[in-house]
Amino acid sequence: MTAPRALFLTPEEPKAGSGGGGLRSASLLAYLQNKYDVHTVNFSLRLHSRRPEARVWRNTLRLLRGRPPLFDRFSGYENQLAGAMLGRYAVGVVEHFWCASYAPLLRSCCDRLVVDLHNIESELARTHAQAARWPASWASKRFAASYRRLEREWLPRFDVILAASEEDRRRVDHPDVRVFPNALPEIPRPNVVGANATERDVIVFSGNLEYHPNVEAVRWFRQRIWPHVRAEAPEIEWRLLGSNPDAVARFTRGDPRIRVVSPVDDAVSHLAKAKVCLAPLHSGSGTRFKILEAWAAGRAVVSTTLGAEGLDARDGEHLLLADDPDDFANAVLRLLKDPRLRARLGDSGWALYRERFTWPAAWRKLDEAGGI
Repeated sequence: MTAPRALFLTPEEPKAGSGGGGLRSASLLAYLQNKYDVHTVNFSLRLHSRRPEARVWRNTLRLLRGRPPLFDRFSGYENQLAGAMLGRYAVGVVEHFWCASYAPLLRSCCDRLVVDLHNIESELARTHAQAARWPASWASKRFAASYRRLEREWLPRFDVILAASEEDRRRVDHPDVRVFPNALPEIPRPNVVGANATERDVIVFSGNLEYHPNVEAVRWFRQRIWPHVRAEAPEIEWRLLGSNPDAVARFTRGDPRIRVVSPVDDAVSHLAKAKVCLAPLHSGSGTRFKILEAWAAGRAVVSTTLGAEGLDARDGEHLLLADDPDDFANAVLRLLKDPRLRARLGDSGWALYRERFTWPAAWRKLDEAGGI
């Protein structure tokens, strides 16, 4: 029997190792390939100048037009998309809200439409406005209002919406929102026997270092927390793992105990060498792959409440939560001094990852919600 056909439209390459967005898309694509004959369409975009002055000019124009940057960047390719489509599809799946404006075109050849919301973009912009400094805070507040308007306009055009967490599901006003968790492939746990034996005197922050929630997290940790940790634990090195290190260079340069490792092919193996993994986030939506990767590595995590949102993780059982700078620093120092606590949190985090945040677990969760 011939499998039904599905169209999978994605603005970024769906593969592990290309960041959280590519990893989520790869998981959903693998799920679809078990049920459909999938036709994947990627964008091939005109390259923009990455010079800061060019970016400021583009985003100023977008502010004036009420068009958030990524929504604007991935719009206007209807002719190319129409030329790439091949006949009729049982379902069309759109990755990211950035591409939601293609719903009318896809409706002409797809029986059903699904949009996968990696984040609730209005919530991401709203929280960034609270965490950032002026003028970025002002711009994000304006973009949050634009995203709310666009979400009201475009989300009703889809039959099914996928969200990364129960929290994000409740933020969407739509009759059919299904939770599809962020997840990792099934990864063997590094150093299962004597997990602490290979630990180094290192604490780690990981992620795309130009992603604005990560920039704010690095700034907050560097200015408000690292001086306390550095003074109390003079043997500790703070490592940052991820692409685009120039975006945080102003916070990392000049301190020999801060080390940037980029690029990173296998984040989990690097995290497995750390004593503590960090998620000091004050903006965002969805759930954080950096915590899932730390759990897959069997390592203890200190996170803000928002950083751990959507993971159903309990403070003191799966990780330590702290929102005040002094509390965050003290949580890191507590773990550095207590190998038994580090091991216990690493074990429970790894167990939660295996139970809920592998690809097969995420696929089961989606099937329980009705599938696609």
